[in-house]
Amino acid sequence: MRRTFLSIMAAGAVMISPMAFADTITVSAAASLTNAYTELGKAFEAKNPEHKVEFNFGASGSLLQQILQGAPVDVFASADQATMDKAEAEGMIKKGTRADFIGNGLVLIVPINSDRSFSSLEELTADDVEHIAMGNPDTTPNARYARAAMQKEGVWDKIEPKLVLASNVRQSLSYVSRGEVAAGFVFSTDAKQDEDKVKVALEIPTVAAGEKEGEWVSSPIVYPIAEAAQSKTTVSSDFIAYVLSEEGQSILAQYGFVPIKEFKQ
Repeated sequence: MRRTFLSIMAAGAVMISPMAFADTITVSAAASLTNAYTELGKAFEAKNPEHKVEFNFGASGSLLQQILQGAPVDVFASADQATMDKAEAEGMIKKGTRADFIGNGLVLIVPINSDRSFSSLEELTADDVEHIAMGNPDTTPNARYARAAMQKEGVWDKIEPKLVLASNVRQSLSYVSRGEVAAGFVFSTDAKQDEDKVKVALEIPTVAAGEKEGEWVSSPIVYPIAEAAQSKTTVSSDFIAYVLSEEGQSILAQYGFVPIKEFKQ
C-alpha cells in the first residue's frame, strides 16, 4: 500500500507542470489597438508560453468606466492622455508604471469609391455632405481630437448636427467602409486597416485648448499604458516592457503606429 501511495504521489508531481501556475492577464486597450495588440499578444505568449494575455478592446473612456466599476484588469492602454490622467487621479493605476508607448494621427476618410475630396474641415459644412461618422466625444479620444480640430476652425456648430456617433473608432471606420456616411473621423492606423474600402481625404493637425481663451496649441496623439492598481502579477510589468521593447514597437509600426522614440524626436 505504501508503495502504491508513493507511486501515485510521484505521478501527481510529474503532472504538476509550470503551466499549472501560469498567469493570465487582462489588458483593456483602446479599440484602435485591436489588430496590432492581437498580434503583439500572440508574440508575447510565444516568448512566454507559461502566460496568457486576454484583451478587452473598446473606447478608452468606456474602458475606464469598467475599471472604476471593478472590472478585473491588469493593464490599461488608452488612446489619449486625458483618460489616463483620470485613471491616475482615481487611483486606478500603479504609481510609476505609466509610460507613453506609441504615436498616431487623425484623418478624415471617405469610402474608397467616393469622388469626394476635402481640402479643409470647412467643406464638411456643405449641404450635400449629410452624414459624418465620429465617436462620442465623451468616451472616445478620437472624437475629442476631431471636435477640438473643428472648434479651432469654427465649424463645430455647423457640423455637429450631421454627426452619426459611434461607440468607438472602429465602428466609425465600419460606417465609412460600408458607405453609410459621406465621411468619418478615424485614427491614421484605422484607415490603414481598411485601405481597400476607405481612403484618406484629409490629414488633420490635432490641437487642444490653451490656457488663454480662444488659444489652441498643438496636441500630438500619444498613447499611454500602465499597470492597473488591482493587478497582483508581475506579468503586467513584463507585458508593458514587451510593448516598449524594440520587438514590440516593431509590431506596432507594422500597423501604422509611430514608434515612440521617433514620435518624440
